[in-house]
Amino acid sequence: MSGKFAFVLSMIIFGAVGIFAKYIHLPSSEIAFWMSVIGSSFLLIIFIVKKEKITKASIFPNIWPLLLSSVALCGNWIFLFQAYKETTIANAALSYYFAPVLVICLSPIILKEKLYLRKIFYVCVALVGLFFIVHSQATEEKGQDIGILYGLIAACFYTLVTFVNKYIHGLKEPANTILQLSLAALFLALYLYGTTGFQIMYIDIKSISLLIALGIVHAGIGFYLFFLGMSHLKGQSIAILSYIDPLTSLVISTMIIGEKMTMLQIIGAILLLGATFISEIDQKEV
Repeated sequence: MSGKFAFVLSMIIFGAVGIFAKYIHLPSSEIAFWMSVIGSSFLLIIFIVKKEKITKASIFPNIWPLLLSSVALCGNWIFLFQAYKETTIANAALSYYFAPVLVICLSPIILKEKLYLRKIFYVCVALVGLFFIVHSQATEEKGQDIGILYGLIAACFYTLVTFVNKYIHGLKEPANTILQLSLAALFLALYLYGTTGFQIMYIDIKSISLLIALGIVHAGIGFYLFFLGMSHLKGQSIAILSYIDPLTSLVISTMIIGEKMTMLQIIGAILLLGATFISEIDQKEV
């Protein structure tokens, strides 16, 4: 599987997370914890069946990036899920997907990648498209600034995860994903123990079913594909392809929840997909 194809699949999977998380009746931090536990357990079973091994030689050189990325993953999930609870999926997507802009602006500084003017143009077009997609929904909802703020904070953590994983070397998938999800589960367990405690015994079967699906599909399969794809792509390509996530959110919410797409949203989708496609076939920039 190519890195680009794996990353695109992960974005499609991530695009569905808001539909699940919004209807799980647990605090955001506990949703993130169980996702980490279920996702890492699912991948660990596959890892054992395939008789693969994680060596100390591959872990020790990456210990600090692994720890930092796991903490960032915790922050990303907690604030993103809270954004979905405090505001609409559209508002959360609008604020959260300022992350690709941060990635493309910081890539020349952190990753020493050359910043192409055309790549900046493609990101701007994609951002305009995303704004068109969510604008009609976002303007209908008032008094939800805190949800948008949570989305922006989640975007900062997402950016950190993206950059830190560029410094992890010699650790193949799914070992990298298993380690990061397991560490995230540990950190989140400590956080929950010191704050709200565990409330999973008080939720209904529907929420438990959604949580299991979220853990296996989103945390397990999704992050496996995410880290696999990221290891083969440059930061600026990651930024552009990341816009597939919010577009998927809109399509899924339209099909499942029954929300209708306006003409402005259709134009936005064309701009977003067009910028993504043209950027990725322009080999002169990568």
